[in-house]
Amino acid sequence: MNDLEWKRILANRKSKRRYEGIIVLFLFSVFVASFVWYLFIYTKTPEYALKETYGAMKNGDFATFSRFVNLPTLTDNAYDDLTVDLFAYDSTLTDSTKVLFEKFYVLIKPELTRGANELIRRRIEEGEWIFPEGTHILKGRSLGIDFPGFMERSQIRNTEIVSLGKVEKRGLAAIAKVTVREKCTDEDFDLELVMEETPSGEWQIAYIKNYKDYLNRIAPLQNRDIASYIDSTKGIVDEYNEYFADFQARFKNLMWTYDGNLREEQREEIAALIIDEVIPALKRRQQKLDDIPIPPGAAYLSRLRQQSTENTIKTWHHFVKALRENSPAEFAAAESLKKKEIETDLRIEDIIKHTAISKNIPNVP
Repeated sequence: MNDLEWKRILANRKSKRRYEGIIVLFLFSVFVASFVWYLFIYTKTPEYALKETYGAMKNGDFATFSRFVNLPTLTDNAYDDLTVDLFAYDSTLTDSTKVLFEKFYVLIKPELTRGANELIRRRIEEGEWIFPEGTHILKGRSLGIDFPGFMERSQIRNTEIVSLGKVEKRGLAAIAKVTVREKCTDEDFDLELVMEETPSGEWQIAYIKNYKDYLNRIAPLQNRDIASYIDSTKGIVDEYNEYFADFQARFKNLMWTYDGNLREEQREEIAALIIDEVIPALKRRQQKLDDIPIPPGAAYLSRLRQQSTENTIKTWHHFVKALRENSPAEFAAAESLKKKEIETDLRIEDIIKHTAISKNIPNVP
């Protein structure tokens, strides 16, 4: 190989190394620019906050969720939207009574919003809607309100995210559109989430701008279905209410004693009434209710009726066992289940009353 050829090879190698160096420098520059853009620009955008919020909800990451959602502010505003006209169309209430109810809902707002925040936290972390138990103030009606029923009206448990839409900046705030679906009625709706910039430069979801509009869209559809379901099951309910009224009268007569102590034959007669007549009637009633087509919006009411029947039957079984064995533990179990049954029955009554009142609301489809 002569000198000329050798110089040409060296020149080609040098040129190739220079070219490769330029490519490496270019790729490195792109990487650094992308990293800087992602870390210092994109992570400070409302789009990033929205995406991270959605990911946190799917992954059970409440820490990230609370970083990008101002949950106390969100539930505070949602509470106002939910209760603003709760009694507006109840013609059975006087104006002064409506004012008292409105003041009551203002008074209990801190407890209910805290309860809602805790419910959401546990839903994200544990994947389930876990309501207060034990001696919690929101258990049962200790606060004068049925918390599970209240949350059901909020539609939170029935709403799922379909897709994330565009984000539009408006001055110091941003509006993110999110398409959601109410699962009972299969109704889609575009929620508008108001986002605000934090002192650190990140963005947070502050409140739902059109949450009231969403409630106004969904509630009439559900009320229509519930009213239809109540009408179609009225005959069954009325028929069996007569049976149960007769059972109740017979039960009271059988339970009567001179000294508060039941005789052995009384215990067996009471047990026979429950096992042979009351429980079979409960099962027949529930079967007839189950045979009635359930409109989508009435699914919750239907489930409550099933739960009521199940709890009632379990209560009677424990009561019968307590009678036959004279067992305080079984009496206590029956009493505990009876409380659950009463809670469920009151919830059913609330829904039926609310649906009747809702017929006065204008523009119900």
